[in-house]
Amino acid sequence: MRGSVALLNEKQIAVKLKSVKGWKRNGSEIIRTFSLKDFARAMGFAQSVALLAEKMDHHPDIDIRWNKVTLVLSTHSEGGLTEKDFFLAVQINSLL
Repeated sequence: MRGSVALLNEKQIAVKLKSVKGWKRNGSEIIRTFSLKDFARAMGFAQSVALLAEKMDHHPDIDIRWNKVTLVLSTHSEGGLTEKDFFLAVQINSLL
């Protein structure tokens, strides 16, 4: 999904947020922390996210702390949340 970069309005964000289990809004971003079994699985998950992100040309901020991977999505070029963020969140959720 490379198009569709218009900022979403508050109502659209509220609706989209309901479709991405586990993600929370933090201002102009959505964030989720995934807990995995161990560090190796956390790194494998982060690598899978990286491959998805590269394919979409839409890259999350990734923080890895042993078995926890925190992902932050926002469309920086647009200054907020767009369809791209929620589409990638759905794809990331499907990895687990």
